[in-house]
Amino acid sequence: MRTEREMLALILQTAERDERIRAVAMNGSRTNPNASKDPFQDFDIVYLVTEIESFIRDRNWVDVFGERIIMQTPESSTLFSPEPGRRFTYLMQFADGNRIDLMLVPLEEKDSYCNEDKLTVILLDKDRCLPAIAAPTDEDYWVKRPSAELFADCCNEFWWVSVYIAKGLWRKEILYAQEHLNRYVRPMLIKMLEWQAGIQTDFSVSTGKCGKYLEKYVSDTTWRKLLSTFADGSYEGAWKALFSLGNLFRNTAKYVADRLNFDYPDEEDERVTAYLRHIQHLSPNATEIY
Repeated sequence: MRTEREMLALILQTAERDERIRAVAMNGSRTNPNASKDPFQDFDIVYLVTEIESFIRDRNWVDVFGERIIMQTPESSTLFSPEPGRRFTYLMQFADGNRIDLMLVPLEEKDSYCNEDKLTVILLDKDRCLPAIAAPTDEDYWVKRPSAELFADCCNEFWWVSVYIAKGLWRKEILYAQEHLNRYVRPMLIKMLEWQAGIQTDFSVSTGKCGKYLEKYVSDTTWRKLLSTFADGSYEGAWKALFSLGNLFRNTAKYVADRLNFDYPDEEDERVTAYLRHIQHLSPNATEIY
């Protein structure tokens, strides 16, 4: 596997030899002073270029970075719906294990780009035209203190969508139930756990993308409870996961409410939980809920 030094040298040499590329920047975990280092970290690179079309027409130019296992260009994919813009991205996984996420940005956007992400580091500026930027910090990604309204909406969303899961499980629609559990309900729990972590650290940490660092900021007991909310593919397991989610959410939300002087919706929680229990034990041949 090529080393970080070798990869950065290749990235910079490629830019230095191409007159269309006027500056190079890097952001992401490799510039984050609080991120752990490991061989799977992407090289999140930006080339600021005089024009983009030629880089898109002839895509063989990226072959210089090495043998690829696979590549993706999100802006040209019909599967995704990227926001309209003038940027273009090459996501490249190489055979030696390295990965480069390379974004092309028009040079005229240099000022706005340099102010988008506080983890940005300038690696090359041929024309010395880029604005000065501060040392990288992940403070933009720190857990933010919620408002009372945001807290209330998080609780409401969690309990509201829980009803969809119960309905799907009773109907024996496991994919429908799992979609609502993982796509809508679980993120509310993760958000609440992040707020708890924020309270305990004076809102000065990042839990990472998808909460990947959350384990560092919760107790072992809480972590085990969180893992217990992942269903095993059975209906029984999905019901168990749903109630485990509810228990952990309730306890965490009450902690957050107590520390931030918010109101937790106890009555709403009790009514929904009772309803979920009722649906769980409702006859599969029932024609009426009550």
